[in-house]
Amino acid sequence: MTIFWVVAIAVFLLAEALTAGLTSIWFAIGALAALVAALFNAPIWLQMVWFFVISIIALIITRPLVSRFVNNKSQPTNADMVIGMSGIVTEMIDNLAGRGAVAVAGKVWTARSADGETIPLGATVTADRIEGVKLFVRPAAESFPPAESPVPGAEDAGE
Repeated sequence: MTIFWVVAIAVFLLAEALTAGLTSIWFAIGALAALVAALFNAPIWLQMVWFFVISIIALIITRPLVSRFVNNKSQPTNADMVIGMSGIVTEMIDNLAGRGAVAVAGKVWTARSADGETIPLGATVTADRIEGVKLFVRPAAESFPPAESPVPGAEDAGE
């Protein structure tokens, strides 16, 4: 059974070397404990118990330590820095036509309207989010000044 545990250690270490994120090191530690038990002529059932118990203990003890060093969270990119920034529409944004572009921080982005409305050329917008390579924007408050009257001449209609 000694050879079995040596081979198991080699297989677990090889698997660990070929994968990222510490996936099988705990089993290699458990196999090492079982190898020690085999060297002392322990029965096979005891070797198996040592393997499973030591593997689980190694996992429980080291996993919190490892998770501190192995970061599984996505890292924000430099592109994320444009979110919240203002830009100018360089090509009319029309989600239905699948077109639009804005210049933000000196770079031109393919753009779409975050709320689906058409945004005219030259309007000031605020970057809302990024999906893939598209920047979703909202019209900035100062982009469209409120009209004095929604319909020209509407004030005179009641006379």
